[in-house]
Amino acid sequence: MNHDSSSRIVTQLKEWIARAAPGARLPSTRSLVAEHQASPVTVQKALQVLAAQGLIESRPGVGTFVREIRTARPSDYGWQTAALRTPHAQLRPASTAMRSAANDVIALHSGYPARELLPERLVRAALTRAARGDAALSRAPAAGLPELQSWFAHELGASMQAGVTPPAASDVVVLPGTQSGLSSIFRSLVGSGQPLLMESPSYWGAILAAAQAGVSVVPVPSGPDGPEPDGLDRAFQETGARLFYAQANYANPTGAQWTGRRGEEVLEVVRRHGAFLVEDDWAHDFGITSAPSPVAARDDSGHVVYLRSLTKSVSPAMRVGAVIARGPARDRILADRGAESMYVSGVLQAAALDVVTQPAWQTHLRSVRHQLQSRRDLLVTSLREHAPQAHLTLVPKGGLNLWARLPDGTDVDRLSADCERAGVLIAAGMEWFPAEPAGPFIRLNYAGPNPGAFPEGARVLGQAIERNGQ
Repeated sequence: MNHDSSSRIVTQLKEWIARAAPGARLPSTRSLVAEHQASPVTVQKALQVLAAQGLIESRPGVGTFVREIRTARPSDYGWQTAALRTPHAQLRPASTAMRSAANDVIALHSGYPARELLPERLVRAALTRAARGDAALSRAPAAGLPELQSWFAHELGASMQAGVTPPAASDVVVLPGTQSGLSSIFRSLVGSGQPLLMESPSYWGAILAAAQAGVSVVPVPSGPDGPEPDGLDRAFQETGARLFYAQANYANPTGAQWTGRRGEEVLEVVRRHGAFLVEDDWAHDFGITSAPSPVAARDDSGHVVYLRSLTKSVSPAMRVGAVIARGPARDRILADRGAESMYVSGVLQAAALDVVTQPAWQTHLRSVRHQLQSRRDLLVTSLREHAPQAHLTLVPKGGLNLWARLPDGTDVDRLSADCERAGVLIAAGMEWFPAEPAGPFIRLNYAGPNPGAFPEGARVLGQAIERNGQ
């Protein structure tokens, strides 16, 4: 018999099953053969289809029956409440910046560059070579591949001021992304319950890492030129803190870049209090109209703990970064990393090193800077034309983001929801504040896909702001 006969039997038996009670016995195969004028093979095929769909079940030696529908008992995890007790840190939802977006959405929310801004050819070739090398089958050293340690040390050393001793390769600890480095630094250099000074607004991931480490975050207001040294000094005095987290170059979310003088003033405050500055240089490769100037380039006495990431500039799939620290601080960070992950994948380290040491890497970075400038300027122009209510504190000289102040009284959550319904994703600014927001802000990423849609995205945003104010 052909497939059509089998399908016909399936259809008719489904009608019979729909009328039958759960557990009812189906007619025998011989009866079905006679009733449907079909061969035993065709009947068996029909029964197999029904069984695969969960409508019937066969009991060897007994017969075939309509399957009873069993309602799954809801799982009960209530016992875990007593076992886990109250969490030591407030559970935060995943950041808006980590959301995926459909292709037809205007994505201004992400914290990552679009694929066309990545060195795709270099990355694919590097991963292929790394997979064929010894790194594919070897355990990497705990502190990282020596060649990659040397590269990170040389990168910072090249910007060192005259008379300042550059870092050694042994000062470098390679990380599986700098987010994990923040967690290790806060745990090992601050400790649970102890105060940590942090720029406000600041990177949401640093706020999350601090919360999970159980440290007590003390916000330090920071503007377009960075934190005021007097305010930072006062915060150290009042709290007894021994660590200050900051981003001196193209800060996330504000885009602020410290002047050389401001970096020296902050470093002097940190030295005076016998403290550490954790400098997160996440956007080192994204200068547009200026070059990054790390505060760490002015320090050789171990006050600056310097973080450098390759995740955003090389590939989000290649989570490789480094922390450069001197003295016992480096040993404590390495010990924490050993307890957390033992070592970073040698394949990823070898591939990352391959990419950044290719002659084409510098050519790629120059191209990216030009593209970022075009995208930044387009989004700025679009906002000024279609959403002038979104006031830009500054036009950043580098990085990936614009930070916009909205009119007082704006319901940012409602605004974000209105924009999303209209096909535009934005990031509400609340999650970049360690404490209460200083006002209604949004962060807009100009490195995302489809920059040609920026004018339309700005138009949607402007209309949503107007409705919000009514």
